[in-house]
Amino acid sequence: MFYTGKVQKLYVNRISDYGAYLSDQHNGEDEILLPEKEMPKDLAIDQEVEGFVYRNADKNQVVSLKRPTIVVGEIAELVILKKSKNGYFLDFGLEKDLFLPYNEAKGQFEEGDKVRVMLCLDPKDQLYASMKLYNHLETAGDAFKVNMHVKGLVYEIKPEMGAFVAVDGRYHGFIPKHELYKEIKPGAQIEARVTKIREDGRLNLSIREKAALQIHSDVDVIVEALKKEGGELFLNDESEPELIKRKLNLSKRAFKRGVGRLLKEGRIEMLESGIRLIR
Repeated sequence: MFYTGKVQKLYVNRISDYGAYLSDQHNGEDEILLPEKEMPKDLAIDQEVEGFVYRNADKNQVVSLKRPTIVVGEIAELVILKKSKNGYFLDFGLEKDLFLPYNEAKGQFEEGDKVRVMLCLDPKDQLYASMKLYNHLETAGDAFKVNMHVKGLVYEIKPEMGAFVAVDGRYHGFIPKHELYKEIKPGAQIEARVTKIREDGRLNLSIREKAALQIHSDVDVIVEALKKEGGELFLNDESEPELIKRKLNLSKRAFKRGVGRLLKEGRIEMLESGIRLIR
């Protein structure tokens, strides 16, 4: 069986003037064409190759030995080559360009712009690109557990809500805005911890460790800021949360917790309007 949008192992059955006919097994009955213009000169009968399956302009399945930038279900940033009355054509590494319909785009673009898309397959087995990643991600089900560490791609940030993440490139993940202590931009590859598996199967994430582990890095941030400011930092329990976050990229709660640890260790002392490094 041939899977449109995927790279799979294939075997050369026969060679003709049109190209090479490949099968998904040795001497298989089902065949797919590798066009003559894409054939390596040394291609031989029974040779095993890896090919990317797609549909040509006549909607027939064909194969290319070139490896595209993305396969079905993957996300990548691609360049817009041109636009038409119905959408944009993107470069994804093959002779045939990838189509991004206007109804799958988010915004208006020009030739040369880069857009972050997922490679998708429509009901007619045709490939297309979509910028509406949220619509194409899956719910996690039983694949994850709370406190599990995961990797993901940040594909959208809404300041009033938080950051939307494609976990493992395929699952819904979300970092609430109160967890966005570090500056993160769309396109960032992150490591995060699962804090909650919602009833709908989507994952809530945090880029911070659990409090017992995180406190050490919070302390390091405060000490480094003290050293940078000559040993005194004009922040205390009365400081506004926004000021603390702007100066240290910490929440007020994390700041107070870190200050408490430093006081307990005798490394700082309190001033009227801040803290001072002792050692």
